[in-house]
Amino acid sequence: MTTIPFMPRRFRTAAAHYLQGRPPYAAGLFPRIARTCGLGLGPDHRVMDLGCGPGQIAVALAPLAGEVVGIDPEPEMLAVAAEAAERAGVRVTWHQGSSYDLGPQFGRFRLVTMGRSFHWMDRAETLRRLDAMIDPGGAVVLIHDDHPKVPDNRWVQTYRELLDRYSEDDPDRQLRKSPDWPNHTAVLLDSPFGRLEEVAVIERRRIPADTLAARTLSMSSTAPERIGARAAELLAEIEALSAEYAADGMLTEVVTSTALIARRPDEAE
Repeated sequence: MTTIPFMPRRFRTAAAHYLQGRPPYAAGLFPRIARTCGLGLGPDHRVMDLGCGPGQIAVALAPLAGEVVGIDPEPEMLAVAAEAAERAGVRVTWHQGSSYDLGPQFGRFRLVTMGRSFHWMDRAETLRRLDAMIDPGGAVVLIHDDHPKVPDNRWVQTYRELLDRYSEDDPDRQLRKSPDWPNHTAVLLDSPFGRLEEVAVIERRRIPADTLAARTLSMSSTAPERIGARAAELLAEIEALSAEYAADGMLTEVVTSTALIARRPDEAE
């Protein structure tokens, strides 16, 4: 299986823009994760958020579990995550590291979550290691977001085409878009966690038009340090797109937040 080369500082400059730019996962998704498949998270359970970034998932799950551990290779992301946890008044243990560091030193978990991070890992090897770390009856949960094809999202295709045009020379992005790239569902089906279930929450949101600039800067493929002098040109095009579709300085977007819950096939409900 093709794996993207590990670059621990890939999101160094993206961290400052991430929470402002990326769509937040729907708050209502997390209690559903805790209830689905009999997970029954509680004070006796530990949760790991692997590739936690700025801590969106770890902070959301902290009130539902006894202990939450967030792991990420980027110290700038962990600093943002720690501030987010403090603002929310929750306790999360943060570790600088990656999927390549997984092992018994972290202990065992009821649940391991990954947001926009699984594609950066050696996915098959990560799941193999997690099989030795997740309790019986536990699960791996991949959380992601998307924009369904509805009228409110009429600007999304143009935005995506802009990103594609400016990241044509990013080999990692092109690899993930290749027809030979196995999607996460295929990888999970061939893993120890091959029993799958999805839950989703769809929300209509109003966001400031300048959110798209921060969203662009939060992506490794369009970060200024990667595209260099073209960054100013890209941001100018983003500003023009936002102005075209915004009303009173606000854009409307419909976001689907989805959790793909993966459990061991031989474990009973």
